[in-house]
Amino acid sequence: MPSYAICPLSNVPIRSNSSDKSEIVSQLLFGELAEVLETKGRQWAKIRCIWDNYVGWVAANQLKAITPSELTLFKEHFAYSLELFQPLMADNEVIPIVIGARLPNFDGMRFMLDNTVYTFSGQAVFPEHIKPSPEFILKIARRYLHAPFFHGGRSPLGIDAAGLVQMVFKIANVALPREAAQQVYIGTAVDFVEQSMPGDVAFFENRTGRITHCGIILPDSEVIHAYGSVRIDKIDHYGIYDRAAKRYTHRLRVVRRMIKLASAPKQENRRISGHIPNQVELF
Repeated sequence: MPSYAICPLSNVPIRSNSSDKSEIVSQLLFGELAEVLETKGRQWAKIRCIWDNYVGWVAANQLKAITPSELTLFKEHFAYSLELFQPLMADNEVIPIVIGARLPNFDGMRFMLDNTVYTFSGQAVFPEHIKPSPEFILKIARRYLHAPFFHGGRSPLGIDAAGLVQMVFKIANVALPREAAQQVYIGTAVDFVEQSMPGDVAFFENRTGRITHCGIILPDSEVIHAYGSVRIDKIDHYGIYDRAAKRYTHRLRVVRRMIKLASAPKQENRRISGHIPNQVELF
């Protein structure tokens, strides 16, 4: 097994151990890169995700070997798919990919992988064209609405709370760790939830005080998060309130600001405005 690999499939499970029966702890999306740390026979590879340093086990036949020079090229030159679902087209094959997939060495229309030329006709964005803003973050987050909750998931077909936050900010060109308990150390603290702004991230604790959940603040004291599905609920200084069930589901611990705002807000939870360049318009 070579030292580096790329994910050649729509999404690939990362497991806690080298067994198909072991827990799925995360996923690789198409085009994401990994370092192979260890192999177990011909079936399993222990990898470190280049993007977030997450470590786990992947079926070896779901990875594609790449050279160190390809690794450097693919790390520096790529675009993100902004389409929920979109096929990659080649002469004799089609590969479905999801939002957040990486298009390696993409030229705006096509790229080559393993001597095969793939065409992508959907919406994509190059990281250098993105300036993180609350508006962009909220538009990306809303694209995941109603995606089913799936522990370890990072796609619209199934995603967990930390995966949702990580993927939204990843597409906005902000690197966050995989787990909520790690994400909470990024950014700057917001003293009170009433002072939070759209695009801030709220973190929630369990009964033992451990950070186990997170969501992205929306205008009007709402939060988008993955709980059963990606959904929107009310939030206050106690936590997340489920209006249908008429009860609190998550206890608030802290709110963190992950991006720097150009200027201070004029009013609490104001509706955000601004412009996204044409190449990254979503609607």
